[in-house]
Amino acid sequence: MVAVSHPTLVILAAGRARRYGGVKQLAPVGVNGEAVIDLIASDAYLAGFGHIVVVINPDTGPLIKEHVAQHWPTDARVSFVEQERPLGTVHAVLAAEEALDPSSAFGVANADDLYGHDAMLALGNHLRDVGTNCVVGFRLDRALVGDSPVSRGICVIENGRLVSIDERRQVHTHNDDFVADDGLEPRILPADTSVSMNLWGFENSMWTEFHRAMDEAEASEDAEVLLPVMIGEGLANGSLHVTALATNSYCVGVTHATDLPLVQEDVRFQVEKGLRPAHAFSSF
Repeated sequence: MVAVSHPTLVILAAGRARRYGGVKQLAPVGVNGEAVIDLIASDAYLAGFGHIVVVINPDTGPLIKEHVAQHWPTDARVSFVEQERPLGTVHAVLAAEEALDPSSAFGVANADDLYGHDAMLALGNHLRDVGTNCVVGFRLDRALVGDSPVSRGICVIENGRLVSIDERRQVHTHNDDFVADDGLEPRILPADTSVSMNLWGFENSMWTEFHRAMDEAEASEDAEVLLPVMIGEGLANGSLHVTALATNSYCVGVTHATDLPLVQEDVRFQVEKGLRPAHAFSSF
């Protein structure tokens, strides 16, 4: 495990966004029209991350690269890597391996979720000061937008460590409750349930684990491997230890096209309350 003074954040922007119907990484959610990926990068730089590696796909990648060139500061340290095949988030992280310092811890984030300054700062501080595997856990009632059903990784945490992570599907609000209509129990989830939104920190030894997971998947002809599934299996067999970081941040993301005005409204609220700068890549 090697901590780093200015850690790298890998942003997973290679998703095809079928449910959104467009390049949702570029959805204009900021009060000045900033895209989702702009605000994620802005939060990361403000939290002390020194390098951002954006994982893109061959189809929408050129649009994202062009957008970054036009809207991000010219002195921002940013690299692009391509995930040629959609084989899951573990494969996407591996696409970034050559762009990272192999001896240092690093962070991983989705390209369609706004995690907030507090969450990004918690991740950055852990990578700088400790450098071990970690996950940022959000309260369920601060990790939903609108009424459309979504999937959420339910975290079981004991003594500051992640014990298990289980994906629940069809999670949505119903009256004053939080409901998972996936046939599993419990159906009603407490508002303070800790959920993973794919904001991770990894020590450098994880590269071996990522390669092993992909090799095993390809051998079984089931090549797609997701980070929560791989990590859940490692927690179950005792091969992985993951620190759980709590945050008060709201995590809002664009999953469906109908989410866009809701996220825009939430970003305006965050700006008004001083939770994020009014302009991307500026300080409070």
